[in-house]
Amino acid sequence: MSAGDRSHDAGAHSRAPFPQPFGRFFLPGPTDVHLDVLQAMVRPMFAHRGPEMIAMLQRMEPQLQRLFRTTRPVLMATSSATGFMEAAVRGGVRERVLVVDGGFFGDRFARIATRNGKAVVRLPVPLGRALEADDLARALDEHEVDAVALVHCETSTGTLVPLEELARVVRARKDTVLLVDAVTSVGGSPVETDAWGLDFVFTGSQKALAMPPGISLAVASPAMMERARAQPEPGWYFDLVLHDEAIKIHQPTQTPALPLYLALEAQLQRIDAEGGVEARWDRHRAMLTMMEEWVAAHPAWAFFAPEGRRAWTVSALRVPEGTTGRAIAGALLKKGWTIGAGLDEMADAMIRIGHMGDLTPVHFGALLAALSEVVGSGA
Repeated sequence: MSAGDRSHDAGAHSRAPFPQPFGRFFLPGPTDVHLDVLQAMVRPMFAHRGPEMIAMLQRMEPQLQRLFRTTRPVLMATSSATGFMEAAVRGGVRERVLVVDGGFFGDRFARIATRNGKAVVRLPVPLGRALEADDLARALDEHEVDAVALVHCETSTGTLVPLEELARVVRARKDTVLLVDAVTSVGGSPVETDAWGLDFVFTGSQKALAMPPGISLAVASPAMMERARAQPEPGWYFDLVLHDEAIKIHQPTQTPALPLYLALEAQLQRIDAEGGVEARWDRHRAMLTMMEEWVAAHPAWAFFAPEGRRAWTVSALRVPEGTTGRAIAGALLKKGWTIGAGLDEMADAMIRIGHMGDLTPVHFGALLAALSEVVGSGA
């Protein structure tokens, strides 16, 4: 298999033209989409409340539960994952929430909570650090809250927090629910929804699931659903009670993006064929190891995240003096490779490489070779 083969098989590659071959697009999201998944969307429309839709949702139910490691219903919405982030706040926070602010998306969680009229206690975490269980326990000793909101994998810094340990701290607090942004971790690294006692965990289609953007998925615990049912102003589009009632009878809440649902079914079948989500985790972990080896061989470069707290799906690297993240990304783009610079004020300080989805170590090795050429040329 070559790194430039979009379809992973030569015959399928000839079925449709693409301006960029598969395996050269390494943004931290959206990620490159396999041709089989793209082609699944090219089907005539069908009744979104008819028997074909019901049957498709029934087929996907056990596959989605395996993906999230849960026995609960997996909620689905036509939206970015930010939709379910807002649903987490509206459905799960009574009055006061502690939000772990360790980067761009932790800040977004806090902003959404504030705009929804909730009292927010921010727990700031310096860039390049991960929140540890003792830190969270101390914060909860100091602040009375009824919910904790955090980002499992902070895409802006490539940091992966110890979610199992943090969840244990929250479970020890009476009547406190845990709301988890797992947008860049579900499907790419372990997320044990039931075993870790996560009250609400959500993701989007465009990250480790390697689909086009536009579908969000979530799982709610019984405690979370009890909260949602008691909310005086639940809204409509992201009312978790409506989502829960609909998915239990294998129906969408509103008119769904049918092509994306077809793509999701195709991708779930591909995940099963690969050996399940565990095999997908192993592939992502292998690419992180490759990234760590590359950084070790280039001592002028460094991870933002500390060892043991690095995301399996995206790496954020500090660029050496004399260059910028935008310059490195631009030089790679001229060679036909796409990576990301930092977000907002960090655009010049870092590069971010998404090694997730259907990308393989073969693809990633080719990118790292190109990155070495760019670094060697003094870009």
